[in-house]
Amino acid sequence: MTAGFPILFEDEDLIVIHKPAGILVHRSEATSRQEPAVLQIMRGVAGQHLYPVHRLDRPTSGVLVLARSREMASQLGRQWMEQRCDKTYFAVVRGWAPEQSIIDHPLTDPDDPTAPAQEAVTHLRRLATVELDHAVDRYPRARYSLCEMQPETGRRHQLRRHCKSIFHPIIGDTVYGHGVHNRFFREAFGVSRLLLHHRFLEIDHPRHGQRLRLEAPLDEEWRRLFARFGWT
Repeated sequence: MTAGFPILFEDEDLIVIHKPAGILVHRSEATSRQEPAVLQIMRGVAGQHLYPVHRLDRPTSGVLVLARSREMASQLGRQWMEQRCDKTYFAVVRGWAPEQSIIDHPLTDPDDPTAPAQEAVTHLRRLATVELDHAVDRYPRARYSLCEMQPETGRRHQLRRHCKSIFHPIIGDTVYGHGVHNRFFREAFGVSRLLLHHRFLEIDHPRHGQRLRLEAPLDEEWRRLFARFGWT
């Protein structure tokens, strides 16, 4: 554990951490300079400049790769651009999602909705379901699914927007989700976060090419929910 961030992998080129939910990867012009951010914290811990290789939204937890040099960051960035890295996310969504689905739904840039939509593809697999004896929204019982999602492309908020597009929004999503279900999870389970977790990442090491499989275990909040729902 380093400054609150578990280290998943570390060598002379990379530091891979388990990013917690609710913290920025790096500050922007729109954020306060006093707000904590992963990059600034880890630069202090490592005692050197670090470079973010990819993004995770503030509310998303899981595997995050930082490079120790601009060259290593650039080489890894090409793997994202060329779709040579394999990313696997876990999410809890409203309703019973399809057992398997390929969501092929182009997306525009949220900051520039007038720009042309770009290709966006996500592979979804349902891992588990639960039906609760609670009336939520207009249904007498509440249904939820645990899904595994593997994005081919990397559009902004892709997984969250794709889940919304198939009418199975991610629980805890305050932008693309459903407020009544978010409120139910807060009140019934004490969960107020986005239930989206970057579980596995496979990349080629930029120096020697060895394939790395990086894993961020589910944290205590996820494990409590699994126990409550009978998911293994």
